[in-house]
Formats: sequence, structure tokens, C-alpha cells
Amino acid sequence: MVDRRDFLSIAAGATLALAGLDASAQSATAGIRRYVRLGRTGLSISDISFGSASSSDPALVRHALERGINYFDSAESYRWGNSEEAIGEALQGKRDKILLATKTKAGASDTRADMMKALEGSLKRLRTDHVDVYFNHSVNDVARIQNPEWAEFTELAKRQGKIRFRGMSGHGSALVNCLDYAIDHDLVDVILVAYNVSHDPTMTDKMRHLFHWSAIQPHLPEALAKAKKKDIGVIAMKTLMGARLNDMRRYERPNGTFSQAAFRWVLSSPNIDALIVSMTSAEQIDEYVAASGDPKLTRHDLELLERYAELRAGNYCQPGCNACAESCPQQVSISEVLRTRMYDVDYGDRALAKAEYAALETGASACLTCTHQACLKACPIDVPIAHFTRDAATRLA
Repeated sequence: MVDRRDFLSIAAGATLALAGLDASAQSATAGIRRYVRLGRTGLSISDISFGSASSSDPALVRHALERGINYFDSAESYRWGNSEEAIGEALQGKRDKILLATKTKAGASDTRADMMKALEGSLKRLRTDHVDVYFNHSVNDVARIQNPEWAEFTELAKRQGKIRFRGMSGHGSALVNCLDYAIDHDLVDVILVAYNVSHDPTMTDKMRHLFHWSAIQPHLPEALAKAKKKDIGVIAMKTLMGARLNDMRRYERPNGTFSQAAFRWVLSSPNIDALIVSMTSAEQIDEYVAASGDPKLTRHDLELLERYAELRAGNYCQPGCNACAESCPQQVSISEVLRTRMYDVDYGDRALAKAEYAALETGASACLTCTHQACLKACPIDVPIAHFTRDAATRLA
């Protein structure tokens, strides 16, 4: 076994590839082998759990349950509420066997009444009288978590039995500041954060010999450690760094796929309890849950992670970087535009991409006629911003 921080150099491609092998094939008996305590909530959740941002199929929810997944994550905005409805339909009669989490985007000026209305809408779609964790969704502005109405609303909803625990999710450039405030003021029982190999400064330092790479959110591990010290549950998302799984198939082995390596890397962190990941097919669920259990990394896992990072260099916009934020005189939210494009190009989820793009305050239409291209040198890892934002505007507007 190899320590997760002893990154090895990439072996020659021929030594990794196994010709004609379908590396994604998994045993029909694949299932969850480890359940973890989610911090002070005391909830015992599957180490690899169901994310519904890209699906609204009750059959997938049932398949995940059959494979031992017991924690199902959704949001009022996922597929216009259809994801919550699919989970509610699939899990009828099984409420005592599963744990439900959902989210709302409670704003800095929203009232308790606004928040309660959103919660009750989610409960109706989920066909339940309570959720186990209720998150303030995608927080990237401290003012949203500072809003006293959020704290008062969640306390009221707890007393009424509509939520058991409250949380915060995020993946933006201000994530660490938002986490620090929420943790320091005891506003969360659970946090859900973007976390993958690109967020580990020790890993990115070791990879500088391969390509120009920039460590992002170097203080995120510190914030997560502080959360763990306070016994706050920590769940990771966006663990697959864009999820270009097909790019890696020729390098994989049975029970040694890139996704499984990425999951083991995340779960080997002492600061992470569990992860959620979007699941869009029964075969994908079987592949993912095969990584459940003792998260020990092998030499092959580390080679896959480094190779994937090398393949993604220069075309993956890293969540939380936002180095380009001040570069556009038209105030295009570049990182958010590129995130929506990723959902279409990398995830293959046009519906999610279009919905998220439509929700942006400023899209990328200005990029179609831009002549100055002030953003060209703004990315520290050389993502072709102008090309990608124009592409996003053409695809999604």
C-alpha cells in the first residue's frame, strides 16, 4: 500500500492499459460495505451516497437503495423539483430505512416565512414530514449565512420536527470564509463541500513537474479540520474533478477505475466522513459503490489520479479558484459560466447545464461580441476562458 501523499510518477501508458478489458464492469453483488458516523448528528450514513442533481428516475433511487445506499441528497432546484419527486416516489414505505437531505438557497434578505415555504415545498415533493439534514445551498456570500432569519428558521423547523439537523453547502471562491463563520457561530451540524485531489496543496505541489498547476483554496483543509474538531459532519461533493470518466477507461482495471480511486482518495482524508456523487445509471451506481469500504490507496489508484489530472490540465475550471473574477469589464461571472458548461460538456447533462445557466444573474452573451478579451491571461492554469465562455453562450443561452 502507498501513502496518499507519496505520489508516484506516471508509469508508461502501456503498463497501465489492459487491451480489450471493460474496466467499468462491476460485480452484480457490489454494495456499500461501510457506514460512517456523520459527526455530532449521530446519523450512520453510507460512505458513498446518492446525489440527485443529474437524475430524476425513481428506478435509480431504488437500485441505489438495493446496493446499500441509505443517504439521499437532493435540492429544490435539482431538475426543477423532479429529483425530489423521484426520491419521494421511490422511497415510499421505506422512510424508516433511509436518510434524506435537501437544500434551499436562502438569501441574505430572505425571511423565515420564505424559508419555511421552501421547506414545505420540498417535504411535499419528497412525500415526507421531515428531512434529516436541511442545507443552505451553494453559499458563497457570508451575508447569506449571517442572516439571523436562517438561524431562527432552522431552530423553529427543528422544534416543529420538520428538520433534524441544519447544514451549509458550497464550492465557490468564498467557501472558506463562509465555513469559518458558520463553524465559529455554531450554525451548522453538517457541511457539504467540493473536495477532490485538486484541493490538496501537497498534491498540487508534487505535480508541478508535469504542468503549470495552481493550488486552490489552500486553507480549505484547515477549515475542514476545524469542523471535525467541533464534531461537525463533513460530506464531500464534486469529487471526480469534472467526471470525464470515459477519458480514463483504457487505463483502468476491474475494481480499479478512476472514479473508485478518486473516491478512495477523498475518503482517506481524516477530515471527510462521506461523499455524495450524482448517479445516472445502474451500471454507474455499481461501479461507484464498489469503492465503498476501507479507503486504502494503491499504486494503481495514485497513477490514475495523476494521469487524470494531467489530462484535465488546461481545460478544467477548478471550483473555488475564481482568479478570473475581476478580469471581465462586462462583469461576466466567468467561473459560474464555465461550471454550467462543464455540466453539459463533461457530465453530458444538458438539462442541468441549461437550468444552471438560466439561473445566472449575468450569462456570457457579452462574450460573443467581445473584442478586448481581457480574460485571456487571467487563468493560472491556462483554461481558454474566452473560447469556453463563448461556447457556453452558444450552447446554453
